[in-house]
Amino acid sequence: MGKAARDQSARDRIKAQRAEQMLKERRKRMATIGTAAVLAIAAVGAGWWFAAQSSRSELVGAELAPITVAADGSVVMAKAGVDKPVLDVFEDFQCPACRALEETSGPTIKNLAAEGKAKVVYHPITIFHEQTNKGITRGNSVRAGAASRCIPGGAPWSRFHDKLFDEQPSETEEGFKIPDLIAWGKDAGVTDPGFDTCVTGQTKAADHLAYSTKVLETQKLTGTPTLKLNGTEVDTNVAFKPAELRQAVLDAAK
Repeated sequence: MGKAARDQSARDRIKAQRAEQMLKERRKRMATIGTAAVLAIAAVGAGWWFAAQSSRSELVGAELAPITVAADGSVVMAKAGVDKPVLDVFEDFQCPACRALEETSGPTIKNLAAEGKAKVVYHPITIFHEQTNKGITRGNSVRAGAASRCIPGGAPWSRFHDKLFDEQPSETEEGFKIPDLIAWGKDAGVTDPGFDTCVTGQTKAADHLAYSTKVLETQKLTGTPTLKLNGTEVDTNVAFKPAELRQAVLDAAK
C-alpha cells in the first residue's frame, strides 16, 4: 500500500472514530434530556397527586362524637373531655357555598371530632336579607334553621343537618317546606314527640334569627361558610381541602 493510500486509510479511521464519538455523545445527551423530561413529568404528576389528595373528601367513620345542642342554638360535637382545639363552623342551610364545604370537608370535620382531635361547634345561622329574591332565600333559611333547633341532639341532628344540605333548594324557589322538614326529621331518627309541632309552628324561628344577628355581629362574619380554628378564621383554600384542614387542626393541637 502506497503512502497516499495509507494516509487516506488513516483519515477514514479518524473520521469514523469521530463519527462514532459524536453518535455516543448525542445518545448521551438524548438520555439526559429524556431523564430530565421524565423527572419533570413526575414532578408535575406529584403536584397533581398532592392537589388531588388535598381535595379528596374523607369517608365518615362508623361512629360520630356525641352531639349536644346548646341553649343558644349552637351545636357541640366532641368526645368527653375534649375541649381544644376548637373548630367553629358558621353555616347557612340555604347557602350554596356551605353545601359545597359540607360535601368536601364535612366528613373530615366529623371525623376529627370522632377521633378526639377537635371540639367542633356548629353555628347554623341565617345571613340573607328580607329583600333577597323577595324573601324566598331568607324564608328557606329560617325554616331550616328553626327546624334544626327542634332536635335535641345526637346522631339524628347530624343526619338532619346533612339532609338539609342534600335537599338544598335553589335560591330562586321556595323550599324546605314544612311537610318535608317533618318527614326528613323522622327519617333521620327523630323521636321527640314535640318535633312535629315545633317545626309546624316554627317555634324556634325567633330564637334562630336573634342568634344569627348576635353571631354575625360578635364574630364579624362577612359571609358563610366560615371556619374558625381557636378563634382565627381558616383560609378558604385550607377549609375546602380536607387534607390541609386536617393538618391545620392537628397543628393547632400541638
